[in-house]
Amino acid sequence: MTDIERVGVVGCGLMGAGIAEVFARSGLDVRVAETTGESLEYGRTRLTNSLDRAARRGKITEAERDAALGRLTFTTDLGEFADRDLTVEAVVENERVKTEIFRVLDQVVTRQDAILASNTSSIPLVRLAVATSRPGQVVGIHFFNPAPVQRLVELIPALTTTEETVKRAEALVSTVLGKHAIHAKDRAGFVVNALLIPYLLSAVRMYESGVAGREDIDDGMELGCAHPMGPLKLADLIGLDTVVSIADSLFDEYREPQYAAPPLLRRMVDAGRTGRKSGDGFYSY
Repeated sequence: MTDIERVGVVGCGLMGAGIAEVFARSGLDVRVAETTGESLEYGRTRLTNSLDRAARRGKITEAERDAALGRLTFTTDLGEFADRDLTVEAVVENERVKTEIFRVLDQVVTRQDAILASNTSSIPLVRLAVATSRPGQVVGIHFFNPAPVQRLVELIPALTTTEETVKRAEALVSTVLGKHAIHAKDRAGFVVNALLIPYLLSAVRMYESGVAGREDIDDGMELGCAHPMGPLKLADLIGLDTVVSIADSLFDEYREPQYAAPPLLRRMVDAGRTGRKSGDGFYSY
């Protein structure tokens, strides 16, 4: 067991809702925050629908669904996170936005050894840590989409993170959540995205240059390499704007051409074609 019983999740979009569901299904008291009442209601509906689907498919019982819903509370006021033992930030991949959230959490969370975590997939953790007065308690806990299904979690300590914080985070992830934790240094992309994003960008370049069509590219990797999903479908699932954000962080860190987002990808994002969440990307949904 761990000493973490009360969890906060900042953001109730695709990832935030999934992370909140994971905590609630694991028996923890979960408080979820969004910026507006409208966003909060949308996130609450997303969470409820996900738990309902899990119950219909037999992944959880109806009693477990009801219990998980009973552990969830919602707010638009980060001041209500004062009693949280752990807070996970899961908002847009924007360093300025994330840094401001960490500054606020540092002021409102009363437990001095409370863990302040980020679900960032690309922003250096140390930049978030030094925005607080407790950089030793800031760590990356990176879930993968969809969080209730994917077993992997990346744990990323900043240069400032204490060993005790990492141990507590790993105990929570492994023992309470039942996830598989891997460790990575605080470098852009960590483990998974440092390997995945160049692969996705290569597929976009292949499609952009006309070497092969989208279905042929995806079928090639699904049927030829036993990948469960082709790279263009996967990019749509991740979100093309997120792919560009991670690619930009990787390029800023390493300055290598393989990390540069192709022009087509940027144009699609500019047009609002961000994949499944917008209904249109390399495929229509």
